[in-house]
Amino acid sequence: MKLHQVRVYKSEENLERKDQLAWKIAEVAADPVAVSEEVTEMVINRIIDNASVAAASLTRKPVVSARSQAMAHPKTSNGAGANVFGEAAEKRISPEWAAWANGVAVRELDYHDTFLAADYSHPGDNIPPILAVAQHLGVNGADLIRGIATGYEIQVDLVRAICLHKHKIDHVAHLGPSAAAGIGTMLKLPVETIFQAIGQALHTTTATRQSRKGEISSWKAHAPAFAGKMAVEAVDRAMRGETSPTPIYEGEDGVIAWMLDGPEANYSVPLPEKGEAKRSILDTYTKEHSAEYQAQAWIDLARKLNREHPDIADPKNVESVVIHTSHHTHYVIGSGANDPQKYDPTASRETLDHSIPYIFTVALQDGAWHHVDSYAPARAARPDTVELWNKTTTLEDKEWTRRYHSVDPNEKAFGGRVEVTLKDGSKIVDEIAVADAHPLGARPFAREQYIQKFKTLAADVLDSTEIDRFLNLVQRLPELTAEEVTALTIVAKPGILTSVSTPAGIF
Repeated sequence: MKLHQVRVYKSEENLERKDQLAWKIAEVAADPVAVSEEVTEMVINRIIDNASVAAASLTRKPVVSARSQAMAHPKTSNGAGANVFGEAAEKRISPEWAAWANGVAVRELDYHDTFLAADYSHPGDNIPPILAVAQHLGVNGADLIRGIATGYEIQVDLVRAICLHKHKIDHVAHLGPSAAAGIGTMLKLPVETIFQAIGQALHTTTATRQSRKGEISSWKAHAPAFAGKMAVEAVDRAMRGETSPTPIYEGEDGVIAWMLDGPEANYSVPLPEKGEAKRSILDTYTKEHSAEYQAQAWIDLARKLNREHPDIADPKNVESVVIHTSHHTHYVIGSGANDPQKYDPTASRETLDHSIPYIFTVALQDGAWHHVDSYAPARAARPDTVELWNKTTTLEDKEWTRRYHSVDPNEKAFGGRVEVTLKDGSKIVDEIAVADAHPLGARPFAREQYIQKFKTLAADVLDSTEIDRFLNLVQRLPELTAEEVTALTIVAKPGILTSVSTPAGIF
């Protein structure tokens, strides 16, 4: 990896294109380096993972809404169209709208992969737009893999170096450029075209983090899908010869100067050197539980405490529960956010999955976590839960913050220490560094676990023959023909999609 120094330039400094971050990203995307077997296997895992959570969300309101919008946009004349999760395979629509519908389905349950560093990300959000374009334009499995590997690489590299959230910019600002770069790789586009697409994708996907603050709305699921849709459109415009604001990152009126660290900013962005394999997907991690990633380890610790100290599930026995954790966890999903909604039993599911006091309390009491039952209004309103929930707070611990930001994968941690003070004054103290499913956790996810997650989440909405068909197909990804790539979708059981009403809008 090579570190690229990125700063703001005044217009009269005339920063050459070859020295701009967007151009350097485009060069990485255009580099025809081979994809390793290890990366290929992980790409397959993440396509399975995305299909798992999409299947489980097919009848949820935001997904139904996005799908109904998408289905109003039939395929264009320049390709075969793309699939929409749940719909019959022969129903094909315009690729940017397939990216939209499938992106919402993947993101709705907050249940797929993650990478956390200077900023946050869900790199699996790259897959829906890249796959939609592949299906529309007739791309084979090997080239699809190359595109997805690039999408992951660029998003992870940007997340390693450039913090968005401290400036209240939503993390999908790193997704637009990465998805555009991934599509560029897959289509073997020239550097100039990818460069223009990256600039447009970034310019159109910068938005505030209010979507993840206070009363969190259904837009949280739509935000990455919108970025993916914008990436598809940006590549289309760039292929037609249209240009983008330049320099998009470094300009004196650009993203860094006015949305991020300002005119004096300086970032060191790591990118693969020419000929270097794109391997960053291997540094990402998926979720065993449907909740914000920084809650994963805490759910596992709560389950352990439930087994070892069942009495602390009863609020009558507990004086307080204090979670000592990283800055990010405390201020984003902990009591440090100062969001009263994080303690509101009537809060939305989106809000509750960003409340570590709620998540820890329910996992502690139930000894388990379920993607639907744990968020049910009746579950959130249970009096003993509300009582224990309100006794649970978070504090930043500088050592856990340091470990959160560590570049050493063996030291990097997303957990912390919990202190449960009992009514008699005694304390129960325990800690956890990473989730059980993390590569360094107690039960790391491998192909077997990805397949089981898919079978579990898809069981109620897909026929067993459809589950087997999809798994058999996706595991042959490197050898798939363009025609077979068009079958990389999931088709719901008869009656599943029609069991929910379709909202009306303009389209």
